Amino acid sequence: MMRMLVTGGALAGIFALAALLSFFWTPYDVAVLDIAAKLQPPSAAHWFGTDHFGRDVFSMIMVGARVSIAVALVAVGIGMGLGVPLGLAAAASRGSHLDEIIMRGNDLVFAFPALLIAIMITAVFGPSALNAIIAIGIFNIPVFARLTRGAALSLWTRDFILAARVAGKGRVRISLEHILPNLANLLIVQGTIQFSLGILAEAGLSYVGLGAQPPTPSWGRMLAESQTMISFAPWLALFPGFAIVLTVLGLNLMGDGLRDLLDPRIRRARA
Repeated sequence: MMRMLVTGGALAGIFALAALLSFFWTPYDVAVLDIAAKLQPPSAAHWFGTDHFGRDVFSMIMVGARVSIAVALVAVGIGMGLGVPLGLAAAASRGSHLDEIIMRGNDLVFAFPALLIAIMITAVFGPSALNAIIAIGIFNIPVFARLTRGAALSLWTRDFILAARVAGKGRVRISLEHILPNLANLLIVQGTIQFSLGILAEAGLSYVGLGAQPPTPSWGRMLAESQTMISFAPWLALFPGFAIVLTVLGLNLMGDGLRDLLDPRIRRARA
């Protein structure tokens, strides 16, 4: 349990630290082109080699970590910030017209994957990191709404909720004071999982040209640009690919570790 949490936290922490450090320092300026140094393999001067424009791949991965983490973090914040209140409202009014409207709206959003939402947004506003955030965030809303509603429904039948209702508390106050605190652990774990999925989604959108636009580096676009050069410059695909895999793996391990740590049923089973 703790091993997964520590390992996952260490992996995710390395890339988070790289993202923070990129605001102040990178080995090379990713906006400067050096054609004379293009397609150099990994060396002491360029740890991860250079791309077809002579830019340092290690520096680009540092800045790309900043983009991926920022997009995924804001998208999860949108999903949680809108999905959790909707789920609480649906659970508090179970069987009502409001419940039906919220859940059918969730079904409608689920019918459109994040990529399709991004394509529709891009068709109107053009490709950008902001539109990727909106697309991933919209897709996260029903995830948190369904999770919150399902978990909250089981709590509404508990004795402490009945006691609160007898004490004269309304549904909104009960949801905020009693239901939401008891869902915090579950939401934290799900947020970690959606964060990792958000990084994957951002990489996928950037790969097809719908994410962050040049000259801002992005892991997904680095993969897309390297596909025609993989036979003679494999480091261009390997290092951003490893960055995506290790970040997502770290976040998933951290999510599993948090679930085991915070879930009382798992703790009792192992006791």
